Amino acid sequence: MGMGKIALGAVVGVAVIAAVSANADDGKGSGSGSGKDTSASAVHRPGSKQDTGGGKDSGGRAAAKKKAAFAGDGEFQVGSDIKPGTYRTTGNTDGMCYWERAKDASGEMDSILANDNVSGTSYVTVKAGDKLFKSNGCADWEAVAAKPKGSPASSMDGDGGMFRVGADIAPGTYKSAGNSDDSCYWERTKDAAHGLDSIIANNNVKGTAVVTIGAGDAYFKTTGCGNWKKTA
Repeated sequence: MGMGKIALGAVVGVAVIAAVSANADDGKGSGSGSGKDTSASAVHRPGSKQDTGGGKDSGGRAAAKKKAAFAGDGEFQVGSDIKPGTYRTTGNTDGMCYWERAKDASGEMDSILANDNVSGTSYVTVKAGDKLFKSNGCADWEAVAAKPKGSPASSMDGDGGMFRVGADIAPGTYKSAGNSDDSCYWERTKDAAHGLDSIIANNNVKGTAVVTIGAGDAYFKTTGCGNWKKTA
């Protein structure tokens, strides 16, 4: 279906449509915070029937209903259909959600600025210079605040996708056990632009994984891993 995940020092591989990996595009972002002993994972689809606003999230907290900024299926012109900014989609399953930032509407491979196949949650920063944002098979996208807000958790779903540091999870040292066949991939990033310059560190792991998420990190991405628990 696509390229395998490759550790830091080479292209960050992601299984994407047409076997295109995320291309370089730099950006800025940071987050900080401290958490309670709760669990973070993507469990609801914003804008869908599942998101009623009266349920609970994975940490047992009341889930507030959020208005979708745009649909999870479609091609959107930046500036007219959607505004530049950071957006989140959550509740996706089986890696069937595909998104793409593009510099034009030619549909050619070299027009892609960044892209990904998503299971769980993804955050994406759409920049003012982008021309088109594509989304296929995703839960609806919601706008997120420039600064992290929330009650950050101290554990997370190992296949939950992307977590915002200071909002979804607390900084600290986390451990994931029971990983097999190098299928566990994690990534610390400084922003949600999804370029090579976004990556602080990453790895493919077999067995037990230990990673320290810094207070200055913006996001943590985890795919195919055992659940993570904060140890320090």
